[in-house]
Amino acid sequence: MNDLEQKHFDFLYLQHLTNLKLQGKRPATIDAYARAVRRITLYFDRSPDTLSTQDLKQYFNALIQTHSWSTIKLDRNGLQFFYKYTLERQWQWLDIVKPPQVKRIPDILTAAQIAFMLNHTKQHRYQVFFLTLYTMGLRLSEALHLTVADIDCKTMRVHIRDGKGGKDRLVPLPDKTLQALRLYWKTHRHSTLIFPGKGLGANTPMDKGGIQKAMKAVLKHCKITKHISPHSLRHCFATHLLEQGLDLRSLQLLLGHGSLNTTSKYTQLTQIKQHDTQRLINQLTNNLMRISAAL
Repeated sequence: MNDLEQKHFDFLYLQHLTNLKLQGKRPATIDAYARAVRRITLYFDRSPDTLSTQDLKQYFNALIQTHSWSTIKLDRNGLQFFYKYTLERQWQWLDIVKPPQVKRIPDILTAAQIAFMLNHTKQHRYQVFFLTLYTMGLRLSEALHLTVADIDCKTMRVHIRDGKGGKDRLVPLPDKTLQALRLYWKTHRHSTLIFPGKGLGANTPMDKGGIQKAMKAVLKHCKITKHISPHSLRHCFATHLLEQGLDLRSLQLLLGHGSLNTTSKYTQLTQIKQHDTQRLINQLTNNLMRISAAL
């Protein structure tokens, strides 16, 4: 782009950021939707308002070759927002890109596997962090932003602030987790954060990438080949509580889900449910064999 074209794009881009804020979008959404506009502009070296439908098709066809569908959906939504609120144009995105409807079942560790993994996590801060994720069913960002003030030792509850969708919630604090958090906090004594970064990043939460790398290393050491990430510990928390008899409504509140349908997906992951299904199928088959024998 020449200087004039660049100034034109910069004006539109600032309008895009303003509109995102005015629409009350979350910081993560603003970042993703802004990145979508920057990415397509860099690809064509042209302002997005000059692109045709054929250009958009070409772009998404190339994006599919190099990025995941989750990224493609974010870019699609970000550009749709840009067209609607900044350019004031309607973009029929369904005619351009429609991600496949895929529903996958996440891998789950047993309680014994989680205990084994925790015991073999050598770095203390990661060990306590993984314990916190699992025993309170937290999202990665929720655990990273825990503060000293969020821990209520009298009521044994933790205030989870600004969760997904901007929702706060209270979750029970297990005794063992409190003990672990206290011991870990004494190693750094940060005035605010429970899990601060190190060195120059001491006033910001621990690095997400470091946490993910640490988990991969521990899983490899433990010879656990399932596809497990820090977020998987939240899935394990939910599944194991259902196996112990917790009702879906209570689990929904613990996890901070907006819909009970989201929570109900964990019922298919429980071993109890699988055993019941196996038992009923065997019973059905046995009854059929008895009927056949009587004929």
